[in-house]
Amino acid sequence: MSSLPADTFVVVNKTILSDKDRNILMLLYQPIVGHEAISLYYTFWSYLDKSELISNEWTHHHILKDMLISNSEFEDAKAKLEAVGLIKTYLKNGNINNYIYELYSPMNASEFINNPLLNIALYNSVGKLEYERVISYFKVPKINLKEYTDVTHKFSDIFAFEVSPLNDNLIYDIKKSNYRKLEILSAIDINTILDLISDDMLNKKSITKDTKDFIYKISYIYNYDNDDMVELIRNSISERHTIDKKLLQENATKYYRYDNMGKLPGIIYKSQPEYLRKDSTDLSNRSRMIHMFETTSPYDFINSKYKTGNPTSSDLSIISYLLIDLNLKPGVVNVLIDYVLKINNNKLIKSFVEVIAAQWGKSGIETVEDAMNLAEKEYKKNKKLNNKSTKNIKVNKSPEWIDKDIKEDTATEEEIRKLESRMKRS
Repeated sequence: MSSLPADTFVVVNKTILSDKDRNILMLLYQPIVGHEAISLYYTFWSYLDKSELISNEWTHHHILKDMLISNSEFEDAKAKLEAVGLIKTYLKNGNINNYIYELYSPMNASEFINNPLLNIALYNSVGKLEYERVISYFKVPKINLKEYTDVTHKFSDIFAFEVSPLNDNLIYDIKKSNYRKLEILSAIDINTILDLISDDMLNKKSITKDTKDFIYKISYIYNYDNDDMVELIRNSISERHTIDKKLLQENATKYYRYDNMGKLPGIIYKSQPEYLRKDSTDLSNRSRMIHMFETTSPYDFINSKYKTGNPTSSDLSIISYLLIDLNLKPGVVNVLIDYVLKINNNKLIKSFVEVIAAQWGKSGIETVEDAMNLAEKEYKKNKKLNNKSTKNIKVNKSPEWIDKDIKEDTATEEEIRKLESRMKRS
């Protein structure tokens, strides 16, 4: 249920907020949820009283005015904060609805990076180079202590006191850092999965709540069903008959990469990330093509090339390789596929694709426009050499978008229809 501008709210602080949290929010959370969500978190934070416990009662109109955003933008930002565990929302219905927004701390860097959901979300959002830069920021320098001896004093070495009545009066309502666990809806049934694994193989008593949560996360990330998880767990059991989480993660990744049991990785169905899309309002043919490459998933793109039937397992294996092994972005994969089909007589051969894809990967290509520009440069270079350079690239005909005349011309409605038809069936 969406809030209305007239609805009221109170912000309640359920944790201890510090300036150190700001780096975590900006470097780790913002790439996933966006700047508006983080701005909303800071705004909630600013509404707290001097002791940072609770805010006055405000209307949503007030916060919309403060942040200069629409109600739909507020709802979208709030939902993202809820999804990553930074806030929790309570609603009391009435003529004017009343909301309570509870603030929770961001995870520390170690917890965040070792959380498979958030870690993969961060990697997918920023790409390999930026991901490695962010991780290096939080790494602790290693110091060789081999020649040193630990001479730290223990508490009992310094302090000694008698038992007092205070030992029986434990205080629970003191402020402390609180974190919300990420909540997901998983399609698997953990009890069914465990029932299908024999007691001789796995010690069921060793399965903790944390282990179950980890299994749920793995199934969610890779879109695995009960049968998939049974196979993965069986191959991830330690000599002590317990589930090895690290091995389970590794096996899940291998399964994902090599497309075992005919399953398709979910990333095949995703389109170019929003932050890598071109912000353009012109109606040129080239801009229309860029938009189509950006908003179409690799699966739908390769599927559009078939007049009848569906993509072959070989085609899907190539796409998986490009997306997972080479970590190319979905829009870039679309450009690459379109380019290869045009210059290689409409044939998608893995060895041929690998030669071009490896070069694109080394060039750090992430946007559709950069991919098109690089393809155009390679095409013209090989055309100039008249196929005498190497056996790597065989030039036949060029993609529609390599024609220089489409760059500036504005597309008419008829041209747009023809363009869409060519893109789908060329």
